[in-house]
This record gives sequence, structure tokens and C-alpha cells, in this order.
Amino acid sequence: MSIESTIVKMAKEARAASMEIARCSSNKKNEVLLKIADKIESRATHIQEENQKDLALAKEMGLSDAMMDRLTVTDATVTSMAKGLREVSLLDDPVGSKSKSWLRPNGLEVSRMRIPLGVIGIIYESRPNVTIDAAGLCLKAGNAVILRGGSEALHSNQALAGIISRALAETGLPAKAVQVVPIRDRDAVTVLLSQEEFIDLIIPRGGEGLIRFVVENSTIPVLKHYKGVCHVYVDDGADLKMAQNICFNAKVQRPGVCNSMETLLVHRSISREFLTKMAQRFVKAGVEIRGCPETCRILPDARKADPADWPEEYLDLILAVKIVEDMDQAVSHIARYGSSHTEAIVTSDYERARRFVRDVDSSVVLVNASTRFNDGGELGLGAEIGISTSKLHAFGPMGVEELTTTKFVVFGDGQIRT
Repeated sequence: MSIESTIVKMAKEARAASMEIARCSSNKKNEVLLKIADKIESRATHIQEENQKDLALAKEMGLSDAMMDRLTVTDATVTSMAKGLREVSLLDDPVGSKSKSWLRPNGLEVSRMRIPLGVIGIIYESRPNVTIDAAGLCLKAGNAVILRGGSEALHSNQALAGIISRALAETGLPAKAVQVVPIRDRDAVTVLLSQEEFIDLIIPRGGEGLIRFVVENSTIPVLKHYKGVCHVYVDDGADLKMAQNICFNAKVQRPGVCNSMETLLVHRSISREFLTKMAQRFVKAGVEIRGCPETCRILPDARKADPADWPEEYLDLILAVKIVEDMDQAVSHIARYGSSHTEAIVTSDYERARRFVRDVDSSVVLVNASTRFNDGGELGLGAEIGISTSKLHAFGPMGVEELTTTKFVVFGDGQIRT
């Protein structure tokens, strides 16, 4: 079959499967999630063997260390995937719930009821765990899903797709409710993006280049974030030991992900004391500091930042540092250079914390905590399908509820409009 006929066939099958999944009971959906989790653990060796094929190819392709990290399936990855599915199975099922209801003067009973979106297409790079996270969340929310992972992860994703299909079939559900595109050619993505007759939403996950390609080529609505330019602002009077630990974690724990800190903003009054000690920890961990002129006077070994550094998503052990006069200047800097992803303040002033939360327009705003917590699992959503920095129809980490929409339901007793 041609690329186009393969994708069209998958889209049609997903649409048919979505109608059955939408009617599925919570118990049945939870049953298949738990079955997938069990099979992932029992087939861990096979999954990792297939992943090794991908890693060997990725090494030949010269993928970056950050991309290799995202691609690798370890024992911990397998455990995390299974755990995420079990956590999703414990979540309340949003489908069929009524978020609001009211009685009209003419006696009509009006309510809004949550329903599945239908068919979701997800396009992503590297991370095989996204295959499981996305499948689990989409199924829980009553959706069918077509997954197009990066060509570098094809063996891993095919292994996981086989596990999911068998679990669906054994549970009596349509195996085509979750499909992985088996084609490396990028033309498959272009064809997928034109299937507006069968697919209701596209969610891209990956670098800015991938996301812009999807947005520019899709005839289907796209829920997106281009990049994560995340800031931590250390306020005057902050607990500096706490601030050190938060900033170190936000930058160093996993620098190649979208919720890692890319710019550190420091109040002038504590800048020398804080940056002198903070830099020692950063440099020891291999972090390159690119600072404003005042930062470079405090840290002579820092590289002078240029204008391109402030809006940059490094996804690496590189950090932009700027000293600011006060919180207002920090908020202005974030408004100018941020990406509406994740921002944090470290402060002991409750009123400033409240004002920062109010004034900063990002999908997640934290007080005295690392930016690394902008993650569906960490925020109690179970696994997440992605982080949206657009406000229609979701903003921030997308869990089960964000994979549904609402319809109006009206009960009458013979009313007619006059």
C-alpha cells in the first residue's frame, strides 16, 4: 500500500474504533489499562531489545545526548510506564460527568456533559514512553488515537503497539483504538495532518521545528507548545539555601526537557551572596553560565550573554543569568522573553508570591518549588499527554479531563420556542 492509502485506512479504522471506545464503561477501560501495564512488565526484555536497535541506529545518525536520553528505555522507564497506566486507571472517569446544570424559566433542564474528543493524532520525537502515556490517557478519556513517533524510535514503538493491541483484543475492545504509524517517511506526517474528516485533534510533542511544521501543515486543529523558556526568580529575602536547591534541580536534574530552567533571574540585593555560591555548584555540574554585565562582574568566568540568549531554549547545561532590580522587572523580563510554559519564584514574602502568581501568564506558576514539577504525573493528573501553552482548549499539562470536551444536554417536557 502507498503511504497515503495506509494512513487513510488507519484514520478510518480509528474513527470506527472511537465510536465503540466512547461507549465503553469505566470498568472496561480500567481493565485494559491494567492489562497493558502487566504486559509491559512481562515483556520488558523484548521492549528493551527492540529499543537497543533504535539506540544503535540513533548513534549512527549522530543524535545528541539529550535525544539519546529521551530515546533510551531502561528498567526504570518500564516501571514508570506501567506505574503511570495503573495511576490513570485509578483516576475518575470524566466521560459522562456533568460539570454544570441549571433550570430555565420555561422548565428546560440544561446541563453540560463531558464527552470524548473522538480521534486524536499525536506526533512526537524519541521518547517511547509517550506511546504508553498517550495511549493510556486517550483510552481512559474514551478516545481512539493514532501515534506517530520519531523514526528513530520505530522498533520500540512497534513493540509497545503490539502489546497494546493484544491487550485491547483480549479485553474485547477494538485493537484499532490505538495505532502506531509504521512508516519512517516524513510524508506520513503530512498525509496524517490532512485527515480532518476522521481526526479531531493533533497534539505535537518535540522540538520547536517539529511543532511549527505541524502547525503550518495541518488542516486539523493543533494543540501545541513551541518551546519551554522557563524562568526561576530568586527574590530579595528568599531562603538562599532553598533557592540553591531549587535552581540546581531545575537546571541540572534533566536539562534536556521542556520544564528545565533556562534563565535565572536574581534580585540585585542578594545577587552577590547567592550567585557566588550558586555558581560553584553549577560549574561543578558542568553548567555554562551566560550572564548580564552585572552577573559577569560577580562571576568573572561567566560568558557574556547576548540578546539571543534571553529567549533561548537550550535543552542543555547552559544557563542565562540576569540580575534584576525587583520583582516587577523580573515579571517584565518573563513577559518579554518567556514562552508561557513554566515560571517559579523563590521568596519568603507571601504578598509577592501572590502577585507573581497573578501577574505571570504561564501555564504553570510555582512558588518555592522547581520548574521540573510542571508534569502531569507530578501534579496528580496521572500520566500526561503533553503541555499546552496555547489556551484553546487547554492550558498546561494535559491529563484525562483535557482529552474531553463538553456538550449541552437539554431535558424538556414538550416545550416549544415562541
